[in-house]
Amino acid sequence: MKERILKSALNLFWRYGIKSVTMDDIARDLGISKRTIYQHFSDKEAILAQVIEEEITSQKCEMQKLDELAANPIEQIIYASGQMRDALANMNPTLLYDLKKYYPKAWNLFQSYKKEHLIKNIQDNLKEGIKQGFYRPDIDVEVFSLLRIEQTVMAFDPTIFPVRNFNMMHIQMQFLLHFLRGILSEKGFEYYNTIKDKSAIEINIHEK
Repeated sequence: MKERILKSALNLFWRYGIKSVTMDDIARDLGISKRTIYQHFSDKEAILAQVIEEEITSQKCEMQKLDELAANPIEQIIYASGQMRDALANMNPTLLYDLKKYYPKAWNLFQSYKKEHLIKNIQDNLKEGIKQGFYRPDIDVEVFSLLRIEQTVMAFDPTIFPVRNFNMMHIQMQFLLHFLRGILSEKGFEYYNTIKDKSAIEINIHEK
């Protein structure tokens, strides 16, 4: 039952955002009483915290698979963009904004994941890209890793990109393409031009 509740909550949060989903909605989706939910979770934020923990674990596994598939740092970024496209395809753009504004404990879980895992992964990618000659040797790894992660988060902010005016997936792909082109060396550009037609980045931009 606990896993069923988490699965239902994840689907509802993903589709409608977090704030608009109530315990009644989760109970209705599962065809159970709220009392049953409260036997397993104290409140909605407790459900949310566990949902985030499980999603973080899942994302770590997916990123490890991508690392194993990629032949070099450029491919790693491109594969990651494809994963992002699939993950965000049906996600409500307000989800991350809701998390930050209304659920501080759950937001802190995401912040820890961002600092301890996501930023480190980006830094490792940048360092390896420089080492292999695909990225410019003069880029500041710390600055660019923070820039990349904050770009991703900023795309979810409806005060900057209102949902009625912007497609969040298109914004993410524009940011990623801008970032990638800014770090590539001449060797990197040459390699990128041989694979860009297969890139999830280019596919999404051309489909816009």
